[in-house]
Amino acid sequence: MPRIQIKIPLAKFKEFIQEIREFGIFLRQYLKLRGYDWFARFEGLKDVIVDLLYKKRGRYARPFLHVGMILLLFVTVTLGPVVLNQSEGDETKQASTPVLSTATAYAPDFYTLQAEEVRQYRGGEIISHVVEEGETLSSIAEKYNLSIDSLLWANDLTEKSKIKPGQELDVLPIDGVRHKVKKGETIYSVGKKYGLDDSQVQAIIDYPFNEFLNDENFELVAGQWLMVPDGVMPAAKKVVKPSNPVVAYTPDAGVVAATGSFVWPASGRITQGYRFYHKAIDIASSGGGPILAADAGVVTVAGWPDGYGYGNRVMLDHGNGYVTLYAHLSLIQVRVGQRVSRGDVIGQMGNTGRSTGTHLHFEIRKGGALMNPLNYL
Repeated sequence: MPRIQIKIPLAKFKEFIQEIREFGIFLRQYLKLRGYDWFARFEGLKDVIVDLLYKKRGRYARPFLHVGMILLLFVTVTLGPVVLNQSEGDETKQASTPVLSTATAYAPDFYTLQAEEVRQYRGGEIISHVVEEGETLSSIAEKYNLSIDSLLWANDLTEKSKIKPGQELDVLPIDGVRHKVKKGETIYSVGKKYGLDDSQVQAIIDYPFNEFLNDENFELVAGQWLMVPDGVMPAAKKVVKPSNPVVAYTPDAGVVAATGSFVWPASGRITQGYRFYHKAIDIASSGGGPILAADAGVVTVAGWPDGYGYGNRVMLDHGNGYVTLYAHLSLIQVRVGQRVSRGDVIGQMGNTGRSTGTHLHFEIRKGGALMNPLNYL
């Protein structure tokens, strides 16, 4: 078969080579300029981010750390078994000796254990369980692998409390007590409150979902929640009412009329004045002493009706829109319905109810509003 020969003129060939060369020069210059442009933009963005982090240095350390740990944990739990299974399959193809199969058998167990721990702690989440028909506190605690005490403490319940279908219960991730931090508290004071000594306080630090304002000295912030692993709720202190001694009651005053002005109800010093959160005055005397009716009126309350709060108290209705209250008494010397004159003894100064020492808590109310007693005495 005859050969076909194609002859290309030399001039055309040189022109083609020249065009290829010029295209190569253009492409190199274009990539160089475009590369410089991309690099400059990248450097500018990096400078902005670095400046921001420098100005806010330390503020984003914790969020970066937490996000990084979460991503690492997610990748480990999700992709770990897949990678290990693939690796195990490759090794099985290469060799099937007992030594290799035994070595690879332990790896999946490690990741299974990690996943189980993550599932157990639930990321520190407090979940809400809706009680179903037939469930008991014991069965619910067993379902979540908790002690009954932990379930009771988390929901302000007692052993005598009854639950019913539809009721929602908070379920802690582990046994212990969940504590809301108050101003001035430390991990040591919190641990001591729930039965941990200084060496056991380490459990509060080691619990992975407790956060601290400062990771160096474990500073707490008022209002934050803290999990106390294996903590025990302190027993509630019982309020003991004082025994009732023989009382010398003040006789009924008969027909009385308020004067509209008030005398001092007790002798002593003012230990707490009138404030927006304490709309009364406190008068204290270490030796106690008699409590006097600030003005004439009728006794409407005489006793300790709620077992808490004001403690033993007396309230007088003065019939002119004013009502006075005398709280924390050790002894009450009037009865409900009795009429008293201005200056009559109605009781003795004491330390009952929510009180930290012997004193009188005195209120003046006008039309139901709490007034400043110092403007009337």
